[in-house]
Amino acid sequence: MVAVLPWAPAQDPAADPAADPAAHPAELPEGDAAKARRPGAPGVRVVDVPDDAVLLPGLVDSHVHVNDPGRSEWEGFATALRAAAAGGVTTIVDMPLNSLPPTISPDALAVKVAAVGRPLVDVGFWGGAVPESLGHLRALRDAGVLGVKAFTSPSGVPEFPHLDEAEVDALMAECGQLDLLAVVHAEDPAHLAGDGALGVAYEPFLRSRPPRAEASAIARVLAAAERHGARVHVLHLSDAASLPLVRAARERGVRVTVETCPHYLSFDAAQIPDGATEFKCCPPIRDAANRDALWAAVASGEIDAVVSDHSPSTPDLKRRGGGDFGLAWGGISSLQVAFAATWTAARARGIDLATVVARCASGPARIAGLPDVGAIEVGARAHLVELAPEETWRVDAARLQHRNAVSAYHGAQLAGVVRRTWVAGEVVYDAGAPDPFSGARPGRLRGVAVTSV
Repeated sequence: MVAVLPWAPAQDPAADPAADPAAHPAELPEGDAAKARRPGAPGVRVVDVPDDAVLLPGLVDSHVHVNDPGRSEWEGFATALRAAAAGGVTTIVDMPLNSLPPTISPDALAVKVAAVGRPLVDVGFWGGAVPESLGHLRALRDAGVLGVKAFTSPSGVPEFPHLDEAEVDALMAECGQLDLLAVVHAEDPAHLAGDGALGVAYEPFLRSRPPRAEASAIARVLAAAERHGARVHVLHLSDAASLPLVRAARERGVRVTVETCPHYLSFDAAQIPDGATEFKCCPPIRDAANRDALWAAVASGEIDAVVSDHSPSTPDLKRRGGGDFGLAWGGISSLQVAFAATWTAARARGIDLATVVARCASGPARIAGLPDVGAIEVGARAHLVELAPEETWRVDAARLQHRNAVSAYHGAQLAGVVRRTWVAGEVVYDAGAPDPFSGARPGRLRGVAVTSV
């Protein structure tokens, strides 16, 4: 296979990382420009892709917790963006919490932008909808966030409080007026057990966050969105039995999308050993029948996207309480392995690569409102991945690029090896090179109007 890539020299390192798109001209051309960029034309490189590999659009992960600044010992932009590139992810959207300050105001967004520096891959941002920021979301929208995230239950960090039912209604009213996407962690605290030790067995933790917690919260969120004509996105769906609620809302005209995550599609509760808190996440990994139902919805397109919910912490927090599922940090580090894990499980079920790419690239791009990524088409950014879909590899957490060597996928045999990743036509990751990261940083910040503090 031959790939013809538009090319422009890398920017000067002192250049503004949030520069106008004209500073990053590497897009798939159209019309006369396309003719001018045939092999042999000036400004064109021809790249051979071996017969055992395929060329994919760069993946889009719209659910990533980078935690920088403030908790960069959990994860920072330097390590997270290397993990993204090594996993074929060319665009991430960063979540507004776990960093300090949380991204709940334009000033906080400016601090976040400053922490990014010159990005290896494209980076966008969700803002935060907390009680303090309600009534002020226009300023966040105008500063360039792609939407705002809210919790209906405690978030796990005190600086990002959740919204009660009346506040969720106010959020949807404000988002409806602004046509601003609300992305929601939907669990009903009335159905959740309180904080505290639960022991090293997984089952008590699973019982502490039952499916009805998701169903109740999703029903309330959808009702509020319907009342106010708001756009809403359900984050990290774990409970497949909640999907009929989403289906019925769509039939009534509610603009709702939904995602799930590789860990819900790869694991089931019966597989999780005692004390293995690397598998802890909220909402939790459920049983095999639930996993099958999620896969059916992924295959049909009822679930719009599969994204990582990469939520790392330091090893001591992840193993707090000596493997107690009630005390350990809830989050799975998976940015680099998310696509391979999803493809491995899909392949075993006879689901084709095109379907997986749609859920891991074009689906998240559409949710985040980024029409120029997630596909190989005229006018799109030249974000590309060379993938060997049948080649396998064993995950070694110590060799993954994210900051701390903890992963639920450690030891897993996965299919799908990312050999090269291009951002804006520039190689940012080459698995066959002595140093797989070339030094190029052609990524750009998406949407933000804030460029400095």
